Amino acid sequence: MNLTDRVAVVTGGAGGIGAALARRFVAEGATAVVVADLDADAARAVADGIGAAAHAAALDVTDEEQVRALVADTERRYGRIDLFCANAGVATSGGVEVDDAGWERAWRVNVLSHVYAARAVLPAMLARGGGYLLHTCSAAGVLTAVGDAPYTTTKHAAVGFAEWLSVTYRDQGVRVSALCPQGVDTPMLAEGLAAGHLGARVIAASGAVLTPDQVADSVIAGLAEERFLILPHPEVAAYARRRAEDPDGWQSGLRKLVRRLRT
Repeated sequence: MNLTDRVAVVTGGAGGIGAALARRFVAEGATAVVVADLDADAARAVADGIGAAAHAAALDVTDEEQVRALVADTERRYGRIDLFCANAGVATSGGVEVDDAGWERAWRVNVLSHVYAARAVLPAMLARGGGYLLHTCSAAGVLTAVGDAPYTTTKHAAVGFAEWLSVTYRDQGVRVSALCPQGVDTPMLAEGLAAGHLGARVIAASGAVLTPDQVADSVIAGLAEERFLILPHPEVAAYARRRAEDPDGWQSGLRKLVRRLRT
């Protein structure tokens, strides 16, 4: 996909990867980018900083009616949606002890929000014979987020759903990509480090933390090639191969890293 003259929606657009994507899409020639976020003021600040091609919208991605309304409003305003980026996500940090509310929140934000977006945008895309879905899934969706069971579980589900969409709708003109970065310099990572969360410490120890703008560079390249997996950290592909070829050895290495960080 070339972004010139395209209309895009970015959820979780008020900061981090979402804001970087919104800025980059406009720089690449998008006609309009809707910056959608639960924090309406922050979304407005991002849109104002981009200029006239950006439009801010308040959105709770876990509310399907709000997602449908946003899609309908965007289609009325701009005529279509070419690219929908389901980018909003949430980390939990914890294992089996995380309460049901924490698991439910992770499920609704990291998985169901993607389902709601697909339900809302697919009818028009299929009728038009084209469109693109970009789902931010995280490297945790193909590997493991040490120290965060709900995040790992839901991000695996997000990758699985994106793959299902790609298999089901690509021949009808709808492209799907799963964006799976590892460490990115975002508030989510900063908050995790400040709280001493194990997963954030593992990412920091890897020494491969990218900026959101670097992730946006990878997204533009991945969209141009219409790749299913967009991996801003190339090493994630090598890790995934190692994990598939030798799951016991892969887990042994992770346990060793966890033991070192805990001493």
